[in-house]
Amino acid sequence: MTTAPTAPTASKQWYRILYVQVLIAIVLGALVGWLWPNLATNDWIKALGDGFIKLIKMVIAPIIFCTVVSGIAHIQDAKKVGRIGIKALVYFEIVSTFALVIGVIVGNLLRPGAGFGSAAANAQAVANYAKQADAQKTVDFILHIIPDTVVGAFAQGEILQVLLFSILFGFALMGLGERGQAIRSFIDDGAHGVFGVISIVMRAAPVGAFGAMAYTIGKFGSGAILNLIGLIATFYVTAALFVFVVLGIIARIAGFSIFKFLAYIKDELLIVLGTSSSESALPSLMEKLERLGCSKSVVGLVVPTGYSFNLDGTNIYMTLATLFIAQALGINLSFGQQLTILVVAMLTSKGASGITGAGFITLAATLAVVDPRLVPGMAIVLGIDKFMSECRALTNLCGNGVACVIVAWWEGELDREKLTDSLSKQIDPADLENRADDGLSRFTLQSNDQGKLTRIDKSQGKAQPLL
Repeated sequence: MTTAPTAPTASKQWYRILYVQVLIAIVLGALVGWLWPNLATNDWIKALGDGFIKLIKMVIAPIIFCTVVSGIAHIQDAKKVGRIGIKALVYFEIVSTFALVIGVIVGNLLRPGAGFGSAAANAQAVANYAKQADAQKTVDFILHIIPDTVVGAFAQGEILQVLLFSILFGFALMGLGERGQAIRSFIDDGAHGVFGVISIVMRAAPVGAFGAMAYTIGKFGSGAILNLIGLIATFYVTAALFVFVVLGIIARIAGFSIFKFLAYIKDELLIVLGTSSSESALPSLMEKLERLGCSKSVVGLVVPTGYSFNLDGTNIYMTLATLFIAQALGINLSFGQQLTILVVAMLTSKGASGITGAGFITLAATLAVVDPRLVPGMAIVLGIDKFMSECRALTNLCGNGVACVIVAWWEGELDREKLTDSLSKQIDPADLENRADDGLSRFTLQSNDQGKLTRIDKSQGKAQPLL
């Protein structure tokens, strides 16, 4: 007996693929901003990008709550939660240190700020950022994690506060055992509903990317890029070096290719490129990582935590920008001061959760500690921060995605077959959810002379006896 395979699904038309639509929207937005800057800086154009980000942020807190609570509540051993958290934090700190060191090394070797000339700093333009940086003290940061009210944490979209409450609530449900089954099921169903909202919202991603890109180019113009092209190029090259070399080596140790992983999350990367915010891709990234083979508990704990504690792009930006400003202002930083950059940046970057402009605020905090004379120099990079924020967000997204896979592999919660299928063959992740072990699309059933059934894996040509 031989069962015929099912017919392959028709390939999706190219213009209906989300990342293609986003890419086209980015190009069109850049052209509109360059050719018609007055039109591009219209409030309604700006509202397209801002509105899309607000739609995404609208469901960030519910998604984090549902995924974290569900991930913890379904774990029978409370020690496992602590073990995953410790492994994630250890990984975050090691990789973040690599990002900071690479930024310092490249900044000293290429010296993009040397010969910049006189840089008249506009103190008023950066006053708000410097004021916000005053609150970036360690004790204030820790206290801020505790919300005044649970409702307030959700209403204000404070990721760390929502994460804290979600962890506590998840442990409480774990302790209830069978009595909490109804609530666990309700939260699981709620998570599916929230992801359904995300799938609807994501259809507006091309519109949001167009508006954000058009406004950026129209407001700052090509001149802002050309004047500081050295810093921008240095930052992008350094970020690429970190992603392809550092993350690439880490990925290879875990047994997968960084290039195939980036191709797998290309939709999320292009959304981030258009919106300059890694938060805009958080929901879909978490869903894709689960389909990639990472367990729900690992994804629910590692990814939201990584958005506050694993900001590799922000770390690289702060070291490069600090050295650039010092070089532009003619201030020589000693070896001790450059070590201070590493320590301070490691602390101030915590909590800059991928929101556009957050990296600029943490830069103010870093400069104030390293050398107060550097703070007015923030005006030098104020005009191009928007262009650099895109690379920050992209690097942060890549770092958090790889971190989740590594922690899942370290914890033994990684489905290697799903990982291989998704990355090597670029199968639609949704197909993996519907594929049964004896799925007709992959396997053929045959009977031999003794009447025993054998399952033939067409992709590998291997026979497996069933009966």
